[in-house]
Amino acid sequence: MTGSHAAPLSAQEKATIRADFPYLARPARNGEVLAYLDWAATSQKPQVVLEAADRFYRMSNGAAGRSTYQIADEATDALADARDAVAAFVGARGSQLVFTKNATEAINLVALAMSHASAGRPASRGGAPADDADPARRLVIGEGDEVVVTRAEHHANLVPWQELCARTGASLRWLDLTADGRIDPATTRVITERTRVLALGHAGNVTGALAPLEQILPAARAVGALILLDTCQSAAHLPLDFAALSAAGVDAMVLSSHKMLGPTGIGALVATDELLTAMPPVLTGGSMIEEVTMEASTYMAPPARFEAGSQPLAQAVGWQAAVDYLGAIGMDRLDATEQLLTERLLAGVDQVPGLKLLGPAESRDRLGVLAFTIEGVHPHDVGQVLDAAGVAVRTGHHCAQPIHAHFGVHASSRVSFGPCTTAAEIDRFLEAASAVHRYFKR
Repeated sequence: MTGSHAAPLSAQEKATIRADFPYLARPARNGEVLAYLDWAATSQKPQVVLEAADRFYRMSNGAAGRSTYQIADEATDALADARDAVAAFVGARGSQLVFTKNATEAINLVALAMSHASAGRPASRGGAPADDADPARRLVIGEGDEVVVTRAEHHANLVPWQELCARTGASLRWLDLTADGRIDPATTRVITERTRVLALGHAGNVTGALAPLEQILPAARAVGALILLDTCQSAAHLPLDFAALSAAGVDAMVLSSHKMLGPTGIGALVATDELLTAMPPVLTGGSMIEEVTMEASTYMAPPARFEAGSQPLAQAVGWQAAVDYLGAIGMDRLDATEQLLTERLLAGVDQVPGLKLLGPAESRDRLGVLAFTIEGVHPHDVGQVLDAAGVAVRTGHHCAQPIHAHFGVHASSRVSFGPCTTAAEIDRFLEAASAVHRYFKR
């Protein structure tokens, strides 16, 4: 849940944060300071992140884990330090974090591992038997089994599971939504003894609504389903604790650096020791092997088993700088600040002519992510009018077509917050959005 009791950031603290972000030094299309309100798609980067990646390339760019000369040792240490830092930021241990190229790959890693584990093996419906000595048994899925997602999912947490079902003969089912786009706890009845996987987003990338985990997870845990949580939208805005989530039944969660003030090109799978030990490798090659002969190979323990090939070293270093930066702000204080901004935005959109909100109209259990349409105006046209006013928002279906269909639209415009977002930027958006309907109706 949101609703932190921490103190929001002061105006001076916010100004100090904004001074750390180089993008604010460039003018928007209208010559004013850019009001960047597309943090849910990709976050801007503070100077310390840019400097960390640059410093690594200039001073410590060696082959991590592949030699004993000084800068190679530095590269090896840098990767290990980054792994530990990102893991600790979300309440996990470094040994539980697998670096991937993005969160999409992290989800596919689990789905493909299940596909590999299931090849040629009979499914064990209703969860693996308690006396089954093979931990990979829990990953086996086939005809008669089911994967459960939600209608609110980003395509990255939907399409891989569709493909897993197509490969294995399992069926896809989903939790449905209330009228305002929240996951409807009443639809947890789709979780049955046949459910092998529950994959859901922690927060919707269209509505900003937080999943009611306390009402959903027990049902999946009771039947032994593997539970994967997509935290791409929440990890940069809320304190996360993987240890607590895993105690509640979550087996894995995925992260995306570029939504957390970090570089693009790197993400992570964070998973329990049990799941990582059970998963077979998906990508194979260098760096993840123990011994190779012409006839066969053996593989390293996790997380190395899942990190074939060269690692995104500078990106990992930059990501470490990003989580250190977020940690210094304080995730509870960031949450409290964004809650106030969300309340301001929700109150203001009621006054925008022709605007229809896609998602909850109250700030309870939601993040600063707000999608909307304006009557009679295509979302791309909305985006262009706002851009002309120096306000950057996302337009399109946001890689979430099923939830747009739920609202009866094909696309929308979306506002989303980050550490730099101010009340003045919200007001600039509201002023510019209020002119859209008039502009196209005149």
